[in-house]
Amino acid sequence: MTLHSASGPDDNVFPFPGPDGAPPNDLQAEQAVLGALMLNPAVLGDVAAVMDAGDYYRPAHETIHRAIMDLGEAADPITVTDALRRSGDLARVGGGAYVSGLVSATPTAANAEYYAAIVRETAKRRRLIEAGTRLVQAANTPGADADTLRAVLAVPTEPEPAAWPDPVPLTAARTLPAFPLDTLPGWLKEYVAGVAEESQTPPDMAGTLALSVLATAAGGRAVVHIRGRWREPVNLFTVVALPPANRKSAVFAAMTNPLYAAEKALGEAAAGRIVEAELTARLAREVAETAAVKAAKADDGPERDQLVAEAIGLAQTAEGIAVPPQPRLLVDDATPEAITSLLAEQGGRLAVLSAEGGIFDIIAGRYSGTPNLEVFLKGHAGDRLRVDRRSRQEFVEAPALTMGLAVQPSVLEDIARVRGFDGRGLLARFLYCLPASMVGSRRIITEPVAPAVADAYEVNVTSLTKALADWTDPAVLQLTPGADALLIAFQERLEPQLAARGGELGHIGKWAGKLAGTVARIAGLLHLAAHLTNGHTRPVTEDTMAAAVELGDYFTAHALAVFEAMGADSTVTRAATVLDVCRDNRWRTVSRRDLFTKLSRTDFPTAADLDPALSLLEEHGYLRLEAVLPRPRTRGRKPSPRYEIHPALSGDE
Repeated sequence: MTLHSASGPDDNVFPFPGPDGAPPNDLQAEQAVLGALMLNPAVLGDVAAVMDAGDYYRPAHETIHRAIMDLGEAADPITVTDALRRSGDLARVGGGAYVSGLVSATPTAANAEYYAAIVRETAKRRRLIEAGTRLVQAANTPGADADTLRAVLAVPTEPEPAAWPDPVPLTAARTLPAFPLDTLPGWLKEYVAGVAEESQTPPDMAGTLALSVLATAAGGRAVVHIRGRWREPVNLFTVVALPPANRKSAVFAAMTNPLYAAEKALGEAAAGRIVEAELTARLAREVAETAAVKAAKADDGPERDQLVAEAIGLAQTAEGIAVPPQPRLLVDDATPEAITSLLAEQGGRLAVLSAEGGIFDIIAGRYSGTPNLEVFLKGHAGDRLRVDRRSRQEFVEAPALTMGLAVQPSVLEDIARVRGFDGRGLLARFLYCLPASMVGSRRIITEPVAPAVADAYEVNVTSLTKALADWTDPAVLQLTPGADALLIAFQERLEPQLAARGGELGHIGKWAGKLAGTVARIAGLLHLAAHLTNGHTRPVTEDTMAAAVELGDYFTAHALAVFEAMGADSTVTRAATVLDVCRDNRWRTVSRRDLFTKLSRTDFPTAADLDPALSLLEEHGYLRLEAVLPRPRTRGRKPSPRYEIHPALSGDE
């Protein structure tokens, strides 16, 4: 179908000046562009990237194009016709029939970008001809000098590609919040602040370790009843990461020393019972053995039967005498098997506290060759732990394992690569603390912790540990209605952030999914620390829950930073891999296909897996899609997109 405009028929196409002197134009291409835009508004962006309304030769087409752009994705022959009628331009462009005919005259909307390139090319040629005409006219003007001719010769050219701005880092530096000291009970707050001042370390380290100390004292001996059947034990996994020379060992010792003192006191108190039980058991076994020998020597008959029965009874009595274990609260360098045995022996309560990260190597299989996570996963959650081996059988009804570690940041990067740590949820169980190092700005002369403050800390931690040590059934801590309402509000705020797509915490959903329960655990610990002697008789208040929520928000910010460093966001991780490949090859441009061949199939199983990373790198200014002249749609393979690469990656900047 050949279209005619209202201004007169023109069936010819003149890519070059025709016999009648018409400047370069291609009316069929112009009509195809407009038809494609109304046939499939999704190509609006493709066309806009190639040409604009001023590139049309026929003014009517420019008017129709602007009407389509104003309508956007709502453009079709009916809406465009209505818009032109309301603006008073419909008759001038050829009427409704001409607008509708544009669609029927378009072979396919798929080639809209190609049609637009033709229109753009003829527009550029027209402008060159106009510039040449101006030059001829100027040269024939009497008195024209060379400067005038040079000014006329200044033909507008295509804009040069924009200069490369500095790229935006893939992971923006986060300003992490400082540890909220006011959330701690008075005696604990004063000691944490005092230790931080004396050691010239961030309060975050002592504050996070303080929570581990409380969890060691109360773990396995108290649970928080939230609602229904939901109960949370009060043990925690925490890890503080600071570079070397940040006095981790000194702070660690200052915070944990009372626990060792409490462990020693519990051992001394149990020593008498242990000796008595051991002696009683030994005597009972000797009596049973004597009775067994006597029964064996007796002649058959009623007397022998009676002696045998007595021997069996004495043996059962001896076997039933339990010897209390030596009380243990703490371990450091221990295998998962040893930790399991200690948990069973200590009634389910144990803490792994260390100023180093060696326990991660042990979990990963330093001694066994394979990761052993079971005791750590169940020990955090409080799930039943049963071990059946040829050499032993152990059962823990409700294990409560606490972990408090102070490590170097590189340890966190290493554990992220250990098989099973993330997939099975071990990393999701830790509260992470990533404070800023004070090295280089520390004061040399500092105020030591006040003796009264240090004494109060030691007495309170020791007392809390010893007071709960003999509890066999855990103390159940209830919530006040206000505390429960506050926790519900926190859950409602948290839930949308867990969405896998679009949620702020979606990429660390395994960790954030446990956050509400962790906040309840922290609330229970703060409550016990505030009521050292009668916490089990009083409910957790709204103020205590508010403090726990504040700590939950603090640890969330730090967890985001840590998981970013671990590569939890797969798109960011893959984008960083693409950057490394571009930097190593010092490319200035590269096609998507060539880039894909250089990447590992482990990271990028298919070419489609590359697209999110490329889009992210474009957004951050590392890549720029190279403009190329489109080709009409054919049966052959579509050309691979080509990208310009930031000069900084190739070493040019």
